[in-house]
Amino acid sequence: MTRPVASTGTWPPLREELRGIEPYGAPQLDVPVQLNVNENPYAPSAECVADIAAAVADAATSLNRYPDREFTALREALAAYLNTDGGRGVTPDQVWAANGSNEVMLQLLQAFGGPGRCALSFAPTYSMYPEYARDAMTEWVVGHRETDFSLDLDAARALVEERRPAVVLLPSPNNPTGTALPPEAVSMLCEAAGDGIVVVDEAYGEFRRAGTPSALELLDRHRNLVVSRTMSKAFALAGARLGYFAAAREICDAIRVVRLPYHLSAVTQATALAALQHAPELLGNVDALRKERDLTVDWLRAQGLEVADSDANFALFGRFADRHAVWQGLLDRGVLIRETGPDGWLRVSVGTPEEMTAFKDALTDVMKADPVNAQQKDLT
Repeated sequence: MTRPVASTGTWPPLREELRGIEPYGAPQLDVPVQLNVNENPYAPSAECVADIAAAVADAATSLNRYPDREFTALREALAAYLNTDGGRGVTPDQVWAANGSNEVMLQLLQAFGGPGRCALSFAPTYSMYPEYARDAMTEWVVGHRETDFSLDLDAARALVEERRPAVVLLPSPNNPTGTALPPEAVSMLCEAAGDGIVVVDEAYGEFRRAGTPSALELLDRHRNLVVSRTMSKAFALAGARLGYFAAAREICDAIRVVRLPYHLSAVTQATALAALQHAPELLGNVDALRKERDLTVDWLRAQGLEVADSDANFALFGRFADRHAVWQGLLDRGVLIRETGPDGWLRVSVGTPEEMTAFKDALTDVMKADPVNAQQKDLT
């Protein structure tokens, strides 16, 4: 006879390490100017929307059946796209996709992390990484970036060689700083990691500045390299939830062990495939967003603020004595940005020219109204 589990006095019986933790999530507020979650401000065209709707309608005729578990057509289309943006002969069997980059990262940690293993990154970095590690019961190890948010390559290599992580997570461009990694840093860490997996997270890769290479160029040199992308940012498909990566075929095969059955719905596959047919149009706004990013960075610096160099569609700026007061002041004026990153810094997503004008006007007003925050915080 099964004995009942003894009561702990708390309900529900959540894992102890999860008690008291607030769920991840940026504020979702109905304000005129929303520049807080790095979305693409330009919606798909009417033609693209119509083609997506037609593809989904066609998929709906067979929703009584499970979708293609291997999402074969989608992998072929993603491989073809990657070979236009840094890839060199990426084949469909080297591509894997899931419901957003979040699921991609979690699957990688489930497959290659776990009890007795660790994952490693360098702060400041994406705040979800330690949560992926926690959910996959993987020890989280964090190194640190330089004051300009670059990596000290000698120190980074030493930490990797000391801890021997199963997974190294390297966003490039980095979130929340926008910092891109040079190819030599990626190669050095791939070599230092040995049999460990090195994931270069290029969620914002399409926004990189001219001359900044993609880690896709290094795939054929390092069998342990994974390069992840998303359709949420440059493709303006955040609502579709489609993330993917390119890696050695053996890594893709390993992920099959942990992925849930039929994890990509027929609707998701149809949406992504239709959108990829409109890739030139959807990516057509990337240059405009790059230009607006650079103008924003220049403007912020002209106000006497410190701004991290950015290869992404956002800018990290500061440093404020009370960043929350600045964030709240902007919100009170109808502009929502993100309170994230190191102490004293804020992050603004790049929007349309009209949205960025509203942001600049609001920030100017806030700093005039708050002379203390008009001066940079001395964190040296």
